Amino acid sequence: MIDMIFKHTGLLSRLILRRDRFRIPLWMIGIGFFTFIVPVAFTELYGTQAQRDVMAQTMENPAMIAMVGTHDLSNYTLGVMTAHQMLLMTAVVVGLMSILLVTRHTREEEEDGRVELIRSLPVGRLSNLNATLFVYTGVYILLALLIGFGLFALNIESMDLEGSLLYGATLGATGILFAGVTALFAQACETSRGTIGFSIAILLIAYIVRGIGDVSTDFLSWISPLGWISKTEVYGSNNWWPIRLMIVVSLILFILANYLNARRDLESGLLPSKPGRKYASAMLQSPIGLGLRLQRTGIISWAVGMFLIGVSYGSVLGDLDSFFEGNDLMQQMLASAQGYTVTEQFMSMIMMISAIIAAIPAVMSMNRLYGEEKKARIEHLIVRAVSRTKLMGSFLVISAINGFVMLSFAAIGMWAASISVLDEPLSFGAVYGMGLVYYPAILVMISVAILMIGYQPKFVSFNWLYVFYTFIVLYMGGLFQLSDWYGKLSPFGHIPKLPIDEMTWTPMLVLAGIAVVLSVIGFIGYNRRDMKC
Repeated sequence: MIDMIFKHTGLLSRLILRRDRFRIPLWMIGIGFFTFIVPVAFTELYGTQAQRDVMAQTMENPAMIAMVGTHDLSNYTLGVMTAHQMLLMTAVVVGLMSILLVTRHTREEEEDGRVELIRSLPVGRLSNLNATLFVYTGVYILLALLIGFGLFALNIESMDLEGSLLYGATLGATGILFAGVTALFAQACETSRGTIGFSIAILLIAYIVRGIGDVSTDFLSWISPLGWISKTEVYGSNNWWPIRLMIVVSLILFILANYLNARRDLESGLLPSKPGRKYASAMLQSPIGLGLRLQRTGIISWAVGMFLIGVSYGSVLGDLDSFFEGNDLMQQMLASAQGYTVTEQFMSMIMMISAIIAAIPAVMSMNRLYGEEKKARIEHLIVRAVSRTKLMGSFLVISAINGFVMLSFAAIGMWAASISVLDEPLSFGAVYGMGLVYYPAILVMISVAILMIGYQPKFVSFNWLYVFYTFIVLYMGGLFQLSDWYGKLSPFGHIPKLPIDEMTWTPMLVLAGIAVVLSVIGFIGYNRRDMKC
């Protein structure tokens, strides 16, 4: 009986590995790169214990504790510094990786009808779910070993083998835990959007509850899985029990996901879905109304997220003087500007990073056009009295509005938090202008997506490499002492960093013109090429 339920799980596991043969290595390389480069940079910047002790004092303020978690700072070695400042943030990225990849092979496969096709073959009812869990459990075990032995291979005195393996195990256990969370919501939700939305909500709630608990009520840290990460105290006391706790919770989630998968009908969810309207509204009968309806959950979720990002960074503005005192790393990353406060320089850098993050949902919104095409839904529109120009134009308008909204919410969040922590806060217009100035750069990013959809849609995912390049070069370029021309390869590198730089309209107009030209070329290609069948 068990053999029939799990039949050919191994073959499906090989299929998943085949389909993700590029995604998995790219995620692991990216996570490994940032994990290994930070302790090397810390070695150069904080070579003496006195420098590290100064940094430990700056990390004791509530704002930083809420962001990176707690740790025993009495012996702030390079290993403790790396774990304290990097482990929690990296674990959040691993959790996001798990949510996106597990959703891809569970609810998204079911939503697209592939699971129904697979089940028509001699395959067990639970084989697809367990193949996904088996593959990604193996991936996170491999990630744990690579990170653990990789950190130990750096040969940094305070980063011993046990602490390095615990660092890797913490990341691996976090990935496995959120694989279980995602698998559970894949049974509860009817769509991949719902699965990703609820899973990311749990990730964000876990982070916020942990932050509140670390600052005020320790009990809240214990009920958040991200709070357990700080309890490991990597390179300090090296506590392994949080890892065991994560594994136990993960097994419970795996069992629940299998139980619910066995009881529910294929392509249905356990959460009740409300019936749709009997007649579609006038707005929904237009391409732009349909596009907004498909993306409204994502737009709202991202808007809330951007607002929280702005609030979180704005809340630390009052502690910047103590934070930057002796912090050579952050001083290197900030612009050197005479006559401007540390707060203004920090806000300028953060608004640039927020703008790059705001480009992600805007580009996702544009890429949704090709996503609908791959699912053979676009042909139902273009066979009617809807031109391709109108169809792509509708998604362009949604994407452009999306980028504007994300920038606005990030700026509003930062301003709202800053007025409560600064004695002399900047005006709303000044903060809002610092963010809105990046809007032409976001339009260029959207136009690149349009160009790819028009001519080479199969390479549309490579847009994310460009976004990733922009983030690395502009955020960490000062740390790595990169030449300015690397930043000029990105549209964000041409935007004046207000209020430090003088406002010049020429690059703004040039970027807007480039966005128009690339979009027109993309529209021409989209009207000429064949639709994907």
